[in-house]
Amino acid sequence: MNVKSFRGRRVAVAAGLVLALGCGVSVQASATVPRTVGGKGAVAACSQDVLGVSAVKEPADSQEARHLLLIVQNAGDKKCNLYRHPLVRLGADARTTVPVIEESDPDPGVPVTLAPGEEAYAALLVSGGARDEYEAKSITLGLQGRKIGSTAGRPIDVPMPAPTLYADDGQLVTYWTTASGFALDFIMSR
Repeated sequence: MNVKSFRGRRVAVAAGLVLALGCGVSVQASATVPRTVGGKGAVAACSQDVLGVSAVKEPADSQEARHLLLIVQNAGDKKCNLYRHPLVRLGADARTTVPVIEESDPDPGVPVTLAPGEEAYAALLVSGGARDEYEAKSITLGLQGRKIGSTAGRPIDVPMPAPTLYADDGQLVTYWTTASGFALDFIMSR
């Protein structure tokens, strides 16, 4: 696996993946292409092998990292599908994945298809109030497979947008979408 860094929210894809070093946000990618599932021309599930991953605070200039935007980009050379929502764990000792906001599914039952270079987003509410707060020094993201209950690839360590997140039991995450503003609408008022 090739681990590199990039600056900001966007990664340019043109004649390869262009990366700028130095801001502590990493992307994971490799030349491995996902296997096709199903018949000829079927779109494979996205996996850690073809996705660049980052997390940014929203708004970017906020003092606390309470609202995050998780960003994945298809760094491969074929389309891939993201199913349902990311399986997020905040901190190494997290006992369960972050609950999903059910009404955030923009098109129930339909995966988000990413062409090479395209991005998808999920919004993450790190703390929803002062209930059982704890320090989280890591974010792990799992991808769901086509079948409910299945996974696609290995968990991904997401670069931290702050040294420590102060999480609580009010955490929530949205479904994948290609519209960052749509995802953020579900968490910014919480």
